[in-house]
Amino acid sequence: MLCVFGIATSWSAGYNELQKKDIQEMQIIMEKLCNYLKRAGLGRILVMIAGNVFLGMGIGIFKLSGLGNDPFSGMVMALSDQAGIQYANFLILVNVVLFLVEFFTGRKFIGVGTFVNALLLGYIATFFYELFGSLIGHPGQMVMRVITVCIGVIVCSFGVSMYQSSDVGVAPYDSLSLIMAERWPKISYFWHRMSNDAICALICYLAGGIVGLGTLVSAFGLGPFIHFFNRHFTFRLLHWIDQKKNGSGGKR
Repeated sequence: MLCVFGIATSWSAGYNELQKKDIQEMQIIMEKLCNYLKRAGLGRILVMIAGNVFLGMGIGIFKLSGLGNDPFSGMVMALSDQAGIQYANFLILVNVVLFLVEFFTGRKFIGVGTFVNALLLGYIATFFYELFGSLIGHPGQMVMRVITVCIGVIVCSFGVSMYQSSDVGVAPYDSLSLIMAERWPKISYFWHRMSNDAICALICYLAGGIVGLGTLVSAFGLGPFIHFFNRHFTFRLLHWIDQKKNGSGGKR
């Protein structure tokens, strides 16, 4: 009886010790998370979230046009249709695989924006696609479809400007080109990005997806609009946010 009691006491002490270690590890993780969020700043995180909302809206608008989406989104949509899995869910599966690459080869690009983009963008795009589809329907005439693509370009560019410029984490797919540019600096970032987009567009086509005007415009036409929004809106907004943050920090 005493032996059983001793074993139970020993097991209980060991269990309590494990609990204490788990609590301590959780406290360390939470402390690191709080420090990261404090360094990043609430303002920049909100800009990143807003950027992902506009980016998802733009993806939904592109899909509504029926003229193709950006190469990566188009590839995921085509593969998800082939697999019979909802786009947003399939996008998460793809992002998990790409995140492993980012984690082991480009960990410095990981931030809160990485997870917001990887986990939520598909659902945001699906929400706006279904919303606009129910409100205004799918454009039938080619002129209206082209106009829809133009609107998608502007909305997507605005979203990308806010999401990327906030500098609080890069999406798994976007990190690939950055990682490749660091590994092979003799080749410019532009060509790394173009090669990745070309592979995605090819897979999209082979999987029965739409490769059209929207795909080409997304691959080659977003840059000037992103630069415009960076210069005339996003950089100014982030500068104002940083000034407010530093100002409030100085007063404390």
